[in-house]
Amino acid sequence: MNRRNDSAYYYLNKAATGSKDSLQIAQAYNRMAVVQNGEGDYYGGQESLLISLRYLNEQRENDQSCLVSNYNALGSNSLNLKNYDAAIAYYDQALKFAKTDRVKAIALNNKAVAYQKKGQYKRSIAIYESIIHRSKDQKKEFARVLSNLARVRWLLDSNYKAAPELLTALKIRKEENDNWGLNASYSHLADYYTHTRPDSALIFAQDMYAVASQLESPDDELEALQKLIMLGPIKDLKRYFAQYQHLKDSLETARNSAKNQFALIRYDAEKSKTDNLRLQQENAEKIVEIIQQREISYGAILVFAIFIWWGIVWYRRRKQKMEQDAINTIREDRLKTSQKVHDVVANGLYRTMTEIEHGEDIDKEQLLDKIEALYEKSRNLSYEQPSSFVDDFHATVGGLLKPFGESGTKVLIIGNEKALWSDVQAKAKKELELTLLELMINMKKHSSARNVIFRFEREGDELKVQYTDDGVGFPPDFRYGNGLTNTENRIAAIGGRITFEKNTPTGLRARIYLPNV
Repeated sequence: MNRRNDSAYYYLNKAATGSKDSLQIAQAYNRMAVVQNGEGDYYGGQESLLISLRYLNEQRENDQSCLVSNYNALGSNSLNLKNYDAAIAYYDQALKFAKTDRVKAIALNNKAVAYQKKGQYKRSIAIYESIIHRSKDQKKEFARVLSNLARVRWLLDSNYKAAPELLTALKIRKEENDNWGLNASYSHLADYYTHTRPDSALIFAQDMYAVASQLESPDDELEALQKLIMLGPIKDLKRYFAQYQHLKDSLETARNSAKNQFALIRYDAEKSKTDNLRLQQENAEKIVEIIQQREISYGAILVFAIFIWWGIVWYRRRKQKMEQDAINTIREDRLKTSQKVHDVVANGLYRTMTEIEHGEDIDKEQLLDKIEALYEKSRNLSYEQPSSFVDDFHATVGGLLKPFGESGTKVLIIGNEKALWSDVQAKAKKELELTLLELMINMKKHSSARNVIFRFEREGDELKVQYTDDGVGFPPDFRYGNGLTNTENRIAAIGGRITFEKNTPTGLRARIYLPNV
């Protein structure tokens, strides 16, 4: 989070907690949500907007402009979180309080986007057709509606000739120097020409990336890079992929840092307010006591002084504990996020890069799907749901290990039968999948192994997985890194265990035991 947003959020939070005017408080929380949404903290922004609504009265005319802004922002948050029904409901609330045609057109355009995302193209088209003629006098708004309408018509009917309208909107946006509009136009045109004129689509994708970089919009840069990966020549694929990986990692780190910083600012402000109230109360009580007990004895004074000293000591200790608790909470959140980034993103990217490096044929569509899946997982790390596995987990294991056998290393898999996994819980499958991937990545990076063997079998009441390779093994002074430490913790968390034989003459042997369920 940049310092400008950090400072803005700090002072807005100070205004929200220090003002006695309900409209000023509501406006402060509204602006706080704008800052949070800009940093990708959509849940935090949603919370600030709902607090803002508590201070507004629908019957007061002065409050209605802030109500429209709140409901529009809540709709956009829900859109980003893919809760399209909620987004439509919030845009309807915004329309209820909108007074001008311009504000109504914005809310209607957003509502049409929600219907388009939901796949209800006819409803989206009906809204655009109802507002396009009213927006002709406002060139930027007209270009936005025209481009969106052409795109949805094409999504409904792939034979629809959308190019004239899309290019007209692009021309208007260039004349108006509307860079955000140009970003959207280039995206629409790249999608439209992808299958019919891929050379043109590539040019528009490159234009989109240039404008998104100028606007410093990382989400749009990532979208443009996805298009370039799909459309660009093979020789540029690795470069685009590396740019995509670096930008995505940086964006994820920045957004997690911003969420922690917003939480810390709110915590400090609330603690300061509580401390001030406590001190005011203590001072008032002291004054009353002094007035009522002017003839107090020296012994009572001593007792009173001891009490005050004890109170100060207690207060300082409690303050230190509160600060330490806050620091520990933030540290734990960062550690959890770091582990998820390692498991979900880093290992997934390494696996994909292995397929690119050693695969004879690269299927761009399939590669793009994998990249998009990794991107979605990285955006949703903070609210990721547990994975569920269907009955072909044996195929998942085979698909996981196969790419590592295409680079001069032979991978032999024994006992990976469908029936073996029938009574293993989904959580155990998920953790085992991440563990196997970690073992293969360590093998690829460090062992120089030529042969790898996996043996899957039942042993008593446990499922046993034995890993063996003929690489260099662990060095004498080997110390676990984050990957293997996380692997041991992960297996232990599901009631299993993993052991490594470090003193073998050559290679590495590991055994994983999972409880049967």
